[in-house]
Order: sequence, then structure tokens, then C-alpha cells
Amino acid sequence: MVRQVKQKPMNWIEKLYIFEAFRGLYVTLKHALRGVFRYETLPTVPYPEQKPEINHAYRAKHRLMLRPDGSPRCVACQMCATACPAKCIYIEASTSADGRIEKSIQRFDIDHLVCVFCGLCVEACPVDAIRMDTRETSYVHRDRQSFITSMEELMDWDPKDYPEDDFQSQVAPGGKRNKEALDSWGLKVN
Repeated sequence: MVRQVKQKPMNWIEKLYIFEAFRGLYVTLKHALRGVFRYETLPTVPYPEQKPEINHAYRAKHRLMLRPDGSPRCVACQMCATACPAKCIYIEASTSADGRIEKSIQRFDIDHLVCVFCGLCVEACPVDAIRMDTRETSYVHRDRQSFITSMEELMDWDPKDYPEDDFQSQVAPGGKRNKEALDSWGLKVN
């Protein structure tokens, strides 16, 4: 059903548009002078020194989830690369040394210059191996090659930066539940 918005007709003063133009200039000057004379009241953040708080649900830079032994959770099913509309994920698979897992990844690269941060790779992953909850939103590099994030960089994260109720993050090495996860896997604790 089409929703129709009723507008009241303009009177003869509004039809001149000169008063509306002055009203617009007043609003613009009011905000400009506020920035000059009452700078502390502006709703801004001094960015390089103080970073804004970003929610974990915000789609930011990717990370690869880790198993309790520190290996990547990815089973090289290629579903994330298939679902990616920008085709920016490159995966090379190999057979896994662990008998419980069929394949493992040799190479997992994401080209962040091409990535559109849609989150389809996260949705397509059947084993929750890739997430976009790092809260890293600014990327500054000197050359194009540095924007390609390798598997080692994607696995370089600290479980202390993530909530304690996030079970998959806390079973990674350094997490609060790593020891019990290693015990349940039957692996020795270092």
C-alpha cells in the first residue's frame, strides 16, 4: 500500500524563498559559531588520541578462530570464498595431520582492498572459523600488498580482548577455557 504524505500548502511569504534562505543561513552560522566559541560542546571525539568505542557486533576486520591447540578452525571447505561477492578470499587446502579433521588450510588470505565487508563469509562458514568482530576499522598501509592479510595475521589475536561468555574465543590459547578444552580433546596441557 502506498503511503501518501500530505503537505500543507505554502503561504505567500514561504513562496518568496528569501526568508527560507535566511533561515537556512541562520542554522549554518549557528553551528559554525558553536564550533568556534563553544568547541567543547561539539559531539566529536579527538580521533587519533581517543578512539571511539566499537561494539563487537560491528563488522570490522576479519579474524580466524583457533582450536584449543592453536591451529585454525577452518576445514578448507571453500564456502566463505564461494559466498564472497568480491572474490577476495584465497584458500589453499591440504590434508590434515589430525585424524579427526579431513582437511586443513595451508594458505588463507583476504584482500582488504577488494573486500566489501558484507559479512557473507561469516554467515557461510559451517564451523564458525571466521569472524568479523575485531573492532579494527582503520587500515593504513604504504603499499597495496600490505592490504592482503595473511593467515598468520588473521590468527594473531588475544582472547583477553573478547567477552568471557564467548566460548569459542576463550578456548583458544591464552583464553580462560583453554585448559578445560585441551583436557576434553585429550591433549596435554603445557
